[in-house]
Amino acid sequence: MASTLPAAGPAAAAADPQRLTVDLGASEGRVMLGANGSLYGLSDDGVPGDAVMEPLKITSISQKPEGGAQHPNGDALTVSRSFFRAGGGEINVMMQDIYAKWPYEDLGIDDYLPKVDKIVKETSADPNGDRFVYIPFNEPDQIWYKLDVQDQAQYEKNRDRFFKDWKTVYQRIRAIDPHARIAGPNEAAYHSRLLKDFLAFTKRENVLPQVMTWHELGSGSLRDFQAHYDDYRRLEREAGVAPLKINIDEYANRRDLSVPGQLVQWVSMFERNKVYANMAYWDAAGNLSGHVVRSNIPNGGWWLFRWYAGLTGNTVKVTAPQPNTVDTLQGLASLDTSRRQAQVLLGGADGDSDVVVKHVPRSVFGRTVTATVAEAAWSGYEGQHAAPRVLVRTKVKVADDGSVTVPLRGLHKMSAYRIVLIPGGSGTPSAASVPWSASYEAEDAAITDGKVYTQGTVSNANGYAASGTKDVGSLNQPASKVAFTVNVPKDGTYDLGILYGNQSGGPATQKLIVDGADPVTVTYPSTENWTYRAKKDVSVGLQAGTHQLVLSKGDAEVTLDRIDLTTRTGAAGASYEATLADISGRPSYDYSSSAGVGTGALVLRTGDKAVFDVYAPRDGYYTVTPRTSAAVKLTLHGESVTAAPGRPLRLYLVAGNNRVAMASGHCAVRSLDVSGDGSASGTLSYEGASATLAGGAKLVESPHASAGSYIGWLGNSPSSTAEFTVAAPRSGRYMLVVHYAHNDRRDNGHAYNTDIMSRTADIEVGSATPRKVTFKNTWSWDDYWTVGVPVDLAKGANKVTFGNAAAWAPNIDRIELGRVVG
Repeated sequence: MASTLPAAGPAAAAADPQRLTVDLGASEGRVMLGANGSLYGLSDDGVPGDAVMEPLKITSISQKPEGGAQHPNGDALTVSRSFFRAGGGEINVMMQDIYAKWPYEDLGIDDYLPKVDKIVKETSADPNGDRFVYIPFNEPDQIWYKLDVQDQAQYEKNRDRFFKDWKTVYQRIRAIDPHARIAGPNEAAYHSRLLKDFLAFTKRENVLPQVMTWHELGSGSLRDFQAHYDDYRRLEREAGVAPLKINIDEYANRRDLSVPGQLVQWVSMFERNKVYANMAYWDAAGNLSGHVVRSNIPNGGWWLFRWYAGLTGNTVKVTAPQPNTVDTLQGLASLDTSRRQAQVLLGGADGDSDVVVKHVPRSVFGRTVTATVAEAAWSGYEGQHAAPRVLVRTKVKVADDGSVTVPLRGLHKMSAYRIVLIPGGSGTPSAASVPWSASYEAEDAAITDGKVYTQGTVSNANGYAASGTKDVGSLNQPASKVAFTVNVPKDGTYDLGILYGNQSGGPATQKLIVDGADPVTVTYPSTENWTYRAKKDVSVGLQAGTHQLVLSKGDAEVTLDRIDLTTRTGAAGASYEATLADISGRPSYDYSSSAGVGTGALVLRTGDKAVFDVYAPRDGYYTVTPRTSAAVKLTLHGESVTAAPGRPLRLYLVAGNNRVAMASGHCAVRSLDVSGDGSASGTLSYEGASATLAGGAKLVESPHASAGSYIGWLGNSPSSTAEFTVAAPRSGRYMLVVHYAHNDRRDNGHAYNTDIMSRTADIEVGSATPRKVTFKNTWSWDDYWTVGVPVDLAKGANKVTFGNAAAWAPNIDRIELGRVVG
């Protein structure tokens, strides 16, 4: 009889739970983290920011060659600076993206070869030249060569032309860079016929790729990939080719990206087979294929990949209820005997599941385990997601047969879940605090002058994801509104999360009317399009019982997907478990007590470091408390401070993810606790109107700017500058937060992707060397985002100057400065 934990989530449903089985005794090899890559996941040096890339331990990305005309940014050498700085692995160079058109203009191999020469010479000359992989052809089954034709005679003619060109280009690359790694054939879909011929030809002619690549881009890949993989390995064996590294360098559809419950299905099958894989590029570059909001803010999908990056040791066998089946419960798991941790990631189905963990080794875990269950929910492509909420912390005995069953109840198919098992120890973990929450679909509400649309289904996999696959759009008439009937359990303040799309090209509004009271204006920032979901958070005061919440048309048009109501329980906060933090050095793990967060303690000694990924909903000050046995040194934004055990610190965090490093001579660390809403008390704030402008930079009136104007026409000349004089109350490290907007775009002649551009500004503080900072496109000229830059200020007056001698800088609304240690 398996030992069973208390159920996580709402009460059990009537149907029998599905069973997902994890066998800790069946190792599948080292955790590889291959499936976290992205095509055009980076657009510029600094987009996305280092703080959201470092935690993901990204193994490969795919980008265009430097100066390629296919897209306005995403150049491999340019983005390599931040990618390698953030600990990235290798970069696939999509060589045909040197061309401007899609599909690529076919000007013949003689036109292509000089381009190949230039790409390889520039790339191989880079200091990190050995970390690039050349992909000479992209989707040749469809582009240039038509290798997917059914007629065998025509196929052979096309195939022979492709093989001739492959050999020519391969040898051209190797003539310039004898050690170059080359990948291919890079089909748009799996073709056994072609790959059999390709392996035979490339082996015979000594032009075998070092990396085998193809794409898995349909919903059916969740069903078919395993058969594709098995077939390919069979073809290798029959051809006498040693197993090649595989990179599925484009995977997943729009409906999968950003959705934790969909992504875990893809990641589990790639990691199980130990292949690398990069998510597709359907929309805009620079957001890790839809998983980074703005430049530094996690969404639900980001947290799934953060969990994935936290797997250590070996992966173990997971048996799903319906293996290789589209849109079903799937999972992956790891066992690290040195850390004495097992982790399970799962998702993809509504309802109830029992996770049965078999062969829990007594030598590693003892007679009891502590289990922690957390949820990463879907928050949209551009919807912020706080640190995943812990649903359950509990201890249980390991059964005589060595198994433990974790019951999960009321799963959401768009969510992913993480189970962590560690030795039980003494004491009792703190009970998880899960506030009351309820969700209401817009399509189920009372709709006036609007229309229900279906999005992102299996049959329309490249439609955007929507909660319940439906949303309510066309809310563009004067009387358009959606009325939700909600019921709350007690009097209080509730957080109202609105999943929306804003297609208006600028900030848009709706009127929120609660039970017929005076309307309150809700302002929605722009999104890429009306189906590219974001999340707006507001608060409402409600008494226990039934209420009507109406969202009616305001200025411009907004699409509604779903609303979430959650009881507010005080200042937002989270406990970040030390034994799940990133580490360096050789810290040890102490599970003698399961008190507190329930995951034991990380023991740091001289030379050890733990890094915590701390979420902040907005720029400002937060209370940060180390739960430690001795003093520790915390490092944030380049500033270090000594913290006594349990003593709260007031630290400045930027919106999104913040990497907080901890070190100590000898200390047991349970958690880093963070609370607060981002206080602006004690910060310095300067509106654009206070700056001294020169060289054509000027103030421009705008109702969307914080004080009614912004600094525009900045840059594009050495003389065009904006100089702020800031008064620092004391010297030290500050975060300079720039509120900016811009909507630079470049149409490359095809509408396949959204070709947004970034802008840069050179920021000079005092007499220090100017620092170039990248500012991502904000979707419109009237939406203001923030970028945080660490700077050092002297006590008293400091000059902070913005400029860009070579191109236009972003429009600047205002700046804020907060000392890192407040």
